[in-house]
This record gives sequence, C-alpha cells and structure tokens, in this order.
Amino acid sequence: MNSIFADLPTTVFEVMSVLAREKQAINLGQGFPDDPGPEDVRRKAAEAVMDGYNQYPSMMGLPELRTAIAEHYKRFQNIDLDAGREVMVTSGATEAIAGAIFGAIEPGDEVVLFQPTYDAYLPLVRRAGGVAKFVTLRPPHWTFSEADLAAAFSPRTRAVVFNNPLNPSGVVYAREQLELLARFCARFDAIAICDEVWEHVIFDGREHVSMLNIPSMRERVIKIGSAGKIFSLTGWKVGLVAAAPDILKVIAKSHQFLTFTTPPNLQAAVAYGLGKDEAYFKTMRAAYQRSRDRFCAGLSALGFPVIPSQGTYFVNVDIAPLGFHDDVAFCHRLVENFGVAAIPVSAFYAENHVRNVVRFCFAKHDATLDAGLARLENAARKSS
Repeated sequence: MNSIFADLPTTVFEVMSVLAREKQAINLGQGFPDDPGPEDVRRKAAEAVMDGYNQYPSMMGLPELRTAIAEHYKRFQNIDLDAGREVMVTSGATEAIAGAIFGAIEPGDEVVLFQPTYDAYLPLVRRAGGVAKFVTLRPPHWTFSEADLAAAFSPRTRAVVFNNPLNPSGVVYAREQLELLARFCARFDAIAICDEVWEHVIFDGREHVSMLNIPSMRERVIKIGSAGKIFSLTGWKVGLVAAAPDILKVIAKSHQFLTFTTPPNLQAAVAYGLGKDEAYFKTMRAAYQRSRDRFCAGLSALGFPVIPSQGTYFVNVDIAPLGFHDDVAFCHRLVENFGVAAIPVSAFYAENHVRNVVRFCFAKHDATLDAGLARLENAARKSS
C-alpha cells in the first residue's frame, strides 16, 4: 500500500468524535453547525432532483453555476472573472485543493505551508512528490514576517498554500500581509493556492480580501471557495474554483481524473444561493458572531483565556495559564472526565508544535453552547 496514506495515524478529529459518541459528550470539536442551513437553498436542491437534469453535467460545472460564481465574486469582492474560462466547480474544496496541488507541482518541487494547517495539505503535497516547507504561526496573533517567508521560500519553491481566514486560528489576514506574501510569490515565480473557504464567515465588520484582489497575483492564484461553508451545509461538497485560463486548464485536467463532476442538483441550488441578496450574508455572519460572543463571554467568565476569533466557526483558548502544557492530554481529559469534546491545535502542526492551545466550535445552538459551558465550569473548578 502507498506509505504516505498507509502510515497516516487516525486523525485527532476522528479520535475526538469517536470519544464524544462513546462518552455521550457535547461535541464542540468537529466544525459543523447545528443549523440545517437555509431552507430555500435546500428546497432548490430537492426540486432539482425531482424536476431537473440528473445525468452527467459538464466537467467544468453547470454553466448557470459558473456564471453565478463569477457574478458573486464581482459583487462581493470586486473580482472580474470570465465564467467560461476562469471558473470551475469541484466536488468540495478539498478536491479542489488536491487538484490544484497535483496540477501545480512536479516531484521535488517545494511547497510552502503555513502551520497550523488544514490536515489535508501535507499528505497531498507529499503524494504529489512535493517537499513541504513550513512557516510556523504562533498565538495570539498568528502572523508572519518577511523573515519567516525568507526562511521558507527558495529557488525550488513552486507553490504556496494559503488559508485565509485561517482555520484553526480564526485570524483574518489584512491586505498588507497578502501583499507581503505576493512579493515572495512573484520573486520566486510561485503559484498561490488560496483556500478561502471561510471568506463569508468573518466578524466585527471585517472584509475578506482575496489574493486575486492583489493585482500582481492575478495570473498566479488559484482561488478556492466552498458552498458548504457559505451556506452552512458542510455535507454539500461543492467547491468554487477561480484561476487564470492557463492555470485553470491544467487543474481542470487534474479534476477530470479525481471526481470528474459534481451532483447537478447541488450545483443548481448553489447557483440560486449565490444570487441571494446581501441581507442573507449579513444575517448569517451576525448569527455566528452572536454565538461567538456568547460562548467567548462564557469561557472568559469561567477563567479560560480566550484568543480572539476574527472568523470561521472556531475560537481557541490558551491552557497554559490554567497550568496545562499538553493540549492532547487536556482534550482527552475534557471529553473523558467532563463530557466536552474539543480539538488540540497541535494536531494542525507537522513540526515545532504549539501545545498550549485548544479549539472549540461555536457554530451551535444556544442550548448546546450553554450545556457545554456548564460542563466546562466543572472542568475549570477541577483544574483550579
């Protein structure tokens, strides 16, 4: 069997989810909302199954969805895209990331990854024959400097994978940081694979800046979005891909031999959803921000040091002031003794691990968050 996959351990997400089920714990670890998602979008998918086309759609995606993607990004991010030449639909953002990596690099090429990093990136880089070079981000600001990039980039750098907003840290990077990264991409002729799936889940009046908004990057960016994140439908694996024509035609070939296409009813529903007015997106953000604020206030009241979250479904706490320096052991203790599942952030590092940060998901109903806080209160007392 292939050693890259055969030797991978069971992910911490699966471990914690299994423990949550076994212990009947409140699962604040895995990142999915309690809410079923917007009814009108779900109804469009159901109608498309019953009344629409259910055979192979175009490999590149339904024309109506590709047009909707281009119009959506023009409306919300002021990005001009040619729907016929610069937009593609994939079976989820992870498939898009895989296709982008497989299409962008040759064996021996170096790929810059920012850690903490989404767990799919590193195995995919290695499977493509790439060599990962890491930029290590640390709390509470999770930022990077010119020196950090200089240490990671080299003449062998072919690509960089950049997640903004960043899961698990919840940071939203400003234009200045993107421009710094863009200078290194230009200097080393590297492609930026930009995982922007959380682009609509940002708080406190912030605006998402896509790497495609940086003029010097227009011909070297693969932008990846997620309908599952935009509409809180994490089981809908519909990825939104935008890139210059010369790049897109290559990753389209990669996509062809991964999943080839995506369920047409989901595509039709996402096309409808992307056309929703701005009020929907504002309301969605406000609801998650309220949940964030409710949960963070509760954590702070219990004495957990909260690291601010600017976006995503997640907030982190620093367990060092509580006297703990092993996030994995702390998370096992939480789920086994107190019935709350969380994720150790060290699981998102390949080297130079940060071991004092624990991630919680706040995309839950009030009752779920309140029940979790009640149990965490017992855990806080136990540790004090």
